[in-house]
Amino acid sequence: MTDARPRKRSLTLHGHRTSVSLEDAFWDAFVAMARDRDLSVNALAAEIDRERGVSAGLASAIRVAVLRHLQRSTKD
Repeated sequence: MTDARPRKRSLTLHGHRTSVSLEDAFWDAFVAMARDRDLSVNALAAEIDRERGVSAGLASAIRVAVLRHLQRSTKD
């Protein structure tokens, strides 16, 4: 069983190290999403970071991106 508590994950965005706190289930889905799109985790995180705007934190933006990706994949 995966841990429901968020864990810090390290990423490199725009040449700088940063971290996000994500639950195991979201991290696993995020990694699968990157694989589905033939991107590295860092490249996908940078794309989400560029699109998130200023109102959302990166971890929240990743969760929403994962949710939308999964919703699209279930409609196919």
